[in-house]
Amino acid sequence: MYQTDPPLSPKETLPTMYDLPSEDPEERGLPDQFHLLQPQLLTDSFQPKNYSFGEIFTGSDINLYYDLRHTLWYKRPDWFAALGVPNLYENRDLRLSYVVWQEGVNPYIMVELLSPGTEKEDLGQTLRDVEKPPTKWEVYEQILRVPYYAIFDRYKSEFKMFQLNGTSYSQVALSDNRFWMPDIELGLGVWIGKYKGVEMSWLRWYDAEGNWLLTGEEQKGKLLEEEKLKTEKLLAQLKALGIKPNL
Repeated sequence: MYQTDPPLSPKETLPTMYDLPSEDPEERGLPDQFHLLQPQLLTDSFQPKNYSFGEIFTGSDINLYYDLRHTLWYKRPDWFAALGVPNLYENRDLRLSYVVWQEGVNPYIMVELLSPGTEKEDLGQTLRDVEKPPTKWEVYEQILRVPYYAIFDRYKSEFKMFQLNGTSYSQVALSDNRFWMPDIELGLGVWIGKYKGVEMSWLRWYDAEGNWLLTGEEQKGKLLEEEKLKTEKLLAQLKALGIKPNL
């Protein structure tokens, strides 16, 4: 390809998500049920104050392409959020992958769910093989420079948060297993409760008052319960007046 003047941008010259593979059938470690449900809860309760639904993309177990020089290199985060990008790719299509040179926006937060096969890499305890792509930790910290990196171990109900401080991640001291992010007016913490019929420890988002943010399904259930209580109260009032409504 000949050189243009001025040079074309990577978005115009490098592969798009339509050109890059979105899955590897030989990749081991397919998601278990927890790795499917926990990202759903994170997405369902992720409601930053200063961004609308159409300005947020959350991804789970999809290829994240990150290197302009090695366009086939990717990572597959358990969950991540990018802010200030269209919910749909170019406002028209569901994403196959997240390609940073096409999107122009790096993720705001990464979440990894510990499992025996990935624990050391998730925690930055593996050394890079010079013949292979950089580790997950290196990509998040040094290449993408993601501001927040959260790690959750469901077996120990253990939550760790790392914040980018200059050129490296520093582990943050948590209060009551919670961490507040003032720039988006949201906090992330460990909640013990029932989600999709399963009661256990989960990561979920909370608001400035410390209230856990409800999913759409929970909001619907709350409204139905409120309507039920209103009806019961009205029936009790009518009964006290000696009125028997025809239901």
